[in-house]
Amino acid sequence: MRDLPRLPTAPGFWRSPLRGRWFTSVLGLVLLVGITVLFVTGLVSYAAYNPDLHPVNDTTPDKGILGFYLFAWPTGPVWLYRFTQGLHVTLGITLIPVLLAKLWSVVPKLFTLPPARSVAHALERISLLLLVGGGLFEFTTGMFNVQLNYVFPGSFYPLHFYGAWVFFAAFVAHAVLKMPAAVRTVRGRLHGELRGEPREGDEKDTDDLVAPDPDPPTVSRRGALWLVGGGSLLLFLTTVGQSLGGPFRRTALLAPHGGADPAGGPNGFQINKTAAYAGIDATETSEEAWRLVVTGRTGTVRLSRAQLLQLPLHSSSLPIACVEGWSTADQWWRGVRLRDLAALVGYEGDPPDVFVESLQRHGAFRRAALRANQVADPRSLLALYVNGEELSPDHGHPARVIVPAAPGVLNTKWVARLTFGDL
Repeated sequence: MRDLPRLPTAPGFWRSPLRGRWFTSVLGLVLLVGITVLFVTGLVSYAAYNPDLHPVNDTTPDKGILGFYLFAWPTGPVWLYRFTQGLHVTLGITLIPVLLAKLWSVVPKLFTLPPARSVAHALERISLLLLVGGGLFEFTTGMFNVQLNYVFPGSFYPLHFYGAWVFFAAFVAHAVLKMPAAVRTVRGRLHGELRGEPREGDEKDTDDLVAPDPDPPTVSRRGALWLVGGGSLLLFLTTVGQSLGGPFRRTALLAPHGGADPAGGPNGFQINKTAAYAGIDATETSEEAWRLVVTGRTGTVRLSRAQLLQLPLHSSSLPIACVEGWSTADQWWRGVRLRDLAALVGYEGDPPDVFVESLQRHGAFRRAALRANQVADPRSLLALYVNGEELSPDHGHPARVIVPAAPGVLNTKWVARLTFGDL
């Protein structure tokens, strides 16, 4: 049965003339660099939430030793999270054709028999399954998250976080075993071409990825690499605009927030959650009903919007950047500095952490914690205006937090309470 060419376990089943060590090695070296950058920027994105500060910020509880690298997220430069998360999402989408081509190029090895020739070979096959399965899982859940399509069970954050560690561990093991040979293969081909040797040809005896009875070629391996590169370039051009903003946003055809600004006027820029979706009732945000409750060392004060406007107002030019990779251009925010509100309740000159609560009653990140360095930054505001106009309901009226370099979900909208103190 194993010799029937109609079964994937038979060598004759795989007849593409494109498969070979050189083709696979080139794709592998591209993924070595790209996936390493993805892993690092993913860890950086998690650190940006300041998960060790308070449980409401920790979307992956019980992380244990996997949080060994965490650090206090800085407030500058203001475009830091916009850059790191934009790079993470854009690069991840751009690498999809490379990943699929790499998996296609080695798929015959997944069906080789016997399944395990030794203990070492069995461990290698298991690591390969973790590598392939982990790669498909990470890229698939990442794409679904970018498209705001949560069809997978459970929360995206812990699934993607723990999946990343499993995948990257298998990836590192695979890279240690295979990358030296891949480098030698690519380097040998280049040296061979410089000596005038044929590019493709008599490699059947030395290359276990070459089909023993290949079909006639319709495209060269270099042509196939150009096709993969063209697919990646197309995905890059239709994605990167969501992070660049401005006129480039219209090119982000694959991004749910990548189109033109949703409306005209000062409040006409992207949002992730409308007031209606968050269940915000206009009666509770009215001038008569809404009060900001500020609690700290010396007690509690309640401030109406009119009273907030009597405090010193300051302006900051800051973007909003989201975990899905999209971001706004810099918007001109005006409001009361968070550190000035801390001073009202007994924290003069050295503001502490703050716990922020929204009028939103359901859903993730209706509450958030900010570190003392974020509160102390003079650009961190309880914003009342944007671009010279009152905040619209969808942008957080009557008041919202805006903090430089913080993930968008930590810039809480419809703020109802600020509690200052060590968290």
